[in-house]
Amino acid sequence: MAQLRLFNSLTRTLEPFEPIHPGEARVYSCGPTVYNYQHVGNMRAYVFADTLGRVLSFKGYRLTHVINITDVGHLTSDADAGDDKMEKAAQAQGKSAWDIARHYQEVFEADLARLNIRKPAHHPRATDYVEAMIAWNAAIEAKHAYRLDGGLYFDVSTVPDYGRLARASTGTDELGGEGRIESVEGKRHAADFALWRTTPPGESRQMEWDSPWGRGAPGWHIECSVMSAELLGHPFDIHTGGIDHREIHHPNEIAQNQAKQMTDQAHSCGPDTGARIWMHNNFLVDRRGKMSKSTGDFLTLQALVDRGYHPLAYRLMCLQAHYRSELEFTWEGLGAALVRLKRMVMAAAPLRGIAAGTEHPKLAPLLDKFDAAVSDDLNTAVALTAFDEALAMKKIDPAAKRAAVEAMDAVLGLRVLDLTREELRLRPASVSITEAEIEAALARRKTARAEKDFAASDAIRDELVAKGVEVMDGDPLGWDWKL
Repeated sequence: MAQLRLFNSLTRTLEPFEPIHPGEARVYSCGPTVYNYQHVGNMRAYVFADTLGRVLSFKGYRLTHVINITDVGHLTSDADAGDDKMEKAAQAQGKSAWDIARHYQEVFEADLARLNIRKPAHHPRATDYVEAMIAWNAAIEAKHAYRLDGGLYFDVSTVPDYGRLARASTGTDELGGEGRIESVEGKRHAADFALWRTTPPGESRQMEWDSPWGRGAPGWHIECSVMSAELLGHPFDIHTGGIDHREIHHPNEIAQNQAKQMTDQAHSCGPDTGARIWMHNNFLVDRRGKMSKSTGDFLTLQALVDRGYHPLAYRLMCLQAHYRSELEFTWEGLGAALVRLKRMVMAAAPLRGIAAGTEHPKLAPLLDKFDAAVSDDLNTAVALTAFDEALAMKKIDPAAKRAAVEAMDAVLGLRVLDLTREELRLRPASVSITEAEIEAALARRKTARAEKDFAASDAIRDELVAKGVEVMDGDPLGWDWKL
């Protein structure tokens, strides 16, 4: 197998993957803040993280993958100001913050399953680790933090190379850029951030705890430091997230990790960034710009299904682009991905029910091409071409072909060996006609065509079109109709 090389955002270079623990890969992915539905741009991050995990498994590593659930502490502004997203959503919907978190976590996990994203080893909730966060903050406070009326703040000047991940200025007055400057009275530097937020006098939160700094709630950044350390140990192998986390959230995680190591080991420098490799996927954009929940105008996975697109068409759409490239979302692009997925499913259909056999010499070059592609920083676009070629090969022992397709799809996660064309033929929410009615109309149309009554045949076709059914005469895939 080829050497797996991954792009490390910390060094901005491709690096060979060398696990800290032999034969094992430990990965932490920043999970969602469960105050709303996740849009499809959010879900791109989990398709990427799942692909990484599948590649590591393909390479023979024992994978431990953590995707956290942020159910407290994340403010409406990444600039460390504003309302807590969970509290604000609870007020808007007239529900408890705990109920909001439970509902949107369940929806998120259902979306992961629909995208065939494997279950992580752990889905830790931030609220289950508050006591550990308090202990971490207390340990680093003396040398790395200071108190204000609003809570406990981290002093970024106390750790080496703060902002290195974001390529920020090393001057503490400029760290984080203008977007981080905010009116928090008493802050020493613009980039300093909250480790703990004390509830203002006379106010109360639904989610708050007692602490040495007063009753309140943890800051957002401390959550990931604590949960990754508790579940994976520091240092661990790979930390993933969206590219927006590269600018603020992840540099703050690194600073906290350095501070804790300096405290625990009395080091004058803090080399432990938490993870050895930091990886970031780029944005999903539409013609209006980056997809964001803050605008209130975003697409969910269910919205795609309601338009008649199978979730795995979106997964394939993501895999067709490199994870570090921006991906433009268009309905035309999603439709093309669905057609490609249909072709894959039809090509794989003869292999169902056949036991996988041994490798075939003619398939070996394609497996090597596939391995080289995914080993080259998860180049799934090239890997897909090898997959298409394997599916299209003729006069090959079916058992050997099944083995090759099975191995490749274990990485791609497209389920081509068990998906059916009926599953891919989803019903748009706006369509009222039933499949039985469609099949009955098509049967009448076939009779009319056999009798050369083309006027009747055309009339039935027009009737179906008016109800949202496209009749696909002569389609090489063999699909009779689509909604």
